[in-house]
Amino acid sequence: MKFLRYGAAGTEKPGVLDKDGRIRDLSGKVPDLAGAALDPEALAKLADIDPASLPLVDGNPRLGPCVAGTGKFICIGLNYSDHAAETGATVPPEPIIFMKATSAICGPNDDVIIPRTSVKTDWEVELGVVIGKTAKYVSEDEALDYVAGYCTINDVSERAFQAEHHGQWTKGKSADTFGPTGPWLVTKDEVADPQDLSMWLKVNGETVQNGSTKTMVYGVAFLVSYLSRFMSLRPGDIISTGTPPGVGLGMKPPRFLKAGDVMELGIEGLGTQKQTCVADD
Repeated sequence: MKFLRYGAAGTEKPGVLDKDGRIRDLSGKVPDLAGAALDPEALAKLADIDPASLPLVDGNPRLGPCVAGTGKFICIGLNYSDHAAETGATVPPEPIIFMKATSAICGPNDDVIIPRTSVKTDWEVELGVVIGKTAKYVSEDEALDYVAGYCTINDVSERAFQAEHHGQWTKGKSADTFGPTGPWLVTKDEVADPQDLSMWLKVNGETVQNGSTKTMVYGVAFLVSYLSRFMSLRPGDIISTGTPPGVGLGMKPPRFLKAGDVMELGIEGLGTQKQTCVADD
């Protein structure tokens, strides 16, 4: 199933796509796509409901982040061998982990706000993994049992903040709107292999990223297991698993976003996003 959240920012309602791609309201069945509602068994029960029996949502409402109640937004750095090569970095012997502030999360088509002092705002299409139930010290073999589903993420990054202001990467990853998430939370039964999904990103109509999760260094099951050794993963937590080549930082010369630029991106089976960049006034 493809679950989603729709409505004004901060007051989104849960929904589901029907077979014709129309939004059906789920708010009579579940308060939100958060907490216990994300347990794979709970999602399976929701998936048993005939979407045609649910109220049809009129018009073309704003889509919010496809999951609510995210406590941790965990990102994996340099997790694609071809992306590491374009940046001149070596593939790390263990996953690079950094955090993105949850206040960065926004809807998949919301404007991306370029920070006032930014000079190097960049794009990154990434596979998002949404945790469905608490995972702690889980094995790689059982790791996917703890996953609610998958989504598209744009890990927007400010490279000067990230690498030139000293310290850790988080400050370059966490500006408001730097985490467009969705449009859909796609359940595992619709994703045959998370390590075989095509992904792409365009800037102003030009394709700049065209990759596949095949080139991930550390796959989804490994990452869930690995992270669960260091922290409890809880329902609604998001793991953003890294990006393929084609980011602005890797271009020669480097290319970065400015107000008025439009990003379009998507992952096979997980839906597309579109954001316009605006200046932070």
